Amino acid sequence: MTIACPDCGQPMIYEPATKMYVCKRCGLYVTYNQLVKLIDEKKLKESNDMKKEYLKWWLGDKK
Repeated sequence: MTIACPDCGQPMIYEPATKMYVCKRCGLYVTYNQLVKLIDEKKLKESNDMKKEYLKWWLGDKK
């Protein structure tokens, strides 16, 4: 199973010695719980952005 980095999208690598996930591209270094929290926050932000775009379209001219 590959987990994508929430910052850059590259695969995260699990390091058993430190029990941390690390992204070799951007250097993000987090625990599993921190990683889950970051992913959830990103999904929530994307959902809110989509809602704002739809509302902007709905209230606009719709041309």
